[in-house]
Amino acid sequence: MNESERKFVTASGHQTAYFECGSGEPLLLLHGSGPGVSGWTNWGGVMAELGQHFHVYVPDIAGFGFTEFKEGTTYDIKFWVNHLVEFMDAVGIDKASLVGNSFGGAVGVGLGVFAPARLNKLVLLGTPAGTFVQTPGLAGAWLYEPTVANMRQLMELFPYNTGLITDELVQSRFEASNRPGAQEALRKLLPKPNDEGETLVKGFPEPALQKITAQTLVLHGREDKVVPLECGIRLVQNIPNADLFVFGQCGHWVQTEQRTKFIRMVTLFVGE
Repeated sequence: MNESERKFVTASGHQTAYFECGSGEPLLLLHGSGPGVSGWTNWGGVMAELGQHFHVYVPDIAGFGFTEFKEGTTYDIKFWVNHLVEFMDAVGIDKASLVGNSFGGAVGVGLGVFAPARLNKLVLLGTPAGTFVQTPGLAGAWLYEPTVANMRQLMELFPYNTGLITDELVQSRFEASNRPGAQEALRKLLPKPNDEGETLVKGFPEPALQKITAQTLVLHGREDKVVPLECGIRLVQNIPNADLFVFGQCGHWVQTEQRTKFIRMVTLFVGE
């Protein structure tokens, strides 16, 4: 696949960008946050292979990637979950399994809490949970100002192996981050770093996690500098039917850094 195959549909009044491939049971892939993020930058390297087993849908969440950002819209978790449900309606999905990366995992958790009938199985990668101290990666995402040099510096906080950061990837994410409204949308999601002392980040609290009925697989990089491993542990401690797998020598990009294991684990878990 390539970026020219991007499609559009209307959901929650937003022109919504997405990719689609494969056949079989529906599988949603939700991207994370961060400057220049999109469904393509998060999942372009794995969607075709997952499409050999599932009917894969990769939307850009409202306000991110190539989906509209609308001034005056209140972007919060309930809006994003509703946008996802309307996207599912628009493309004819009644119920799907979902793989969520970071912020996309939080939207997946929201689907499990607010619309459980629409969710089959749930896979969470580097997903925030509970309250934790803001990491350098999240602080850097809020403070980012669009330049190619700034994008490279920020991206070096994400993987364990910085050799994965290519000039092409940096340029692609910089161009997306420079779209009108892109950084404003991101700053609505993340808390502004405090000038002094720690800044706290709040994900779904434990009582909400305990309401999730979907079978869940939690995947986390041991060296994640964006969402700490404590969040993955908190997820598996509170979601009733959840398992946790921790990847060594892995940062925040599980699907890229541990691509082969990731595809195998998702295929077995969702397909069984």
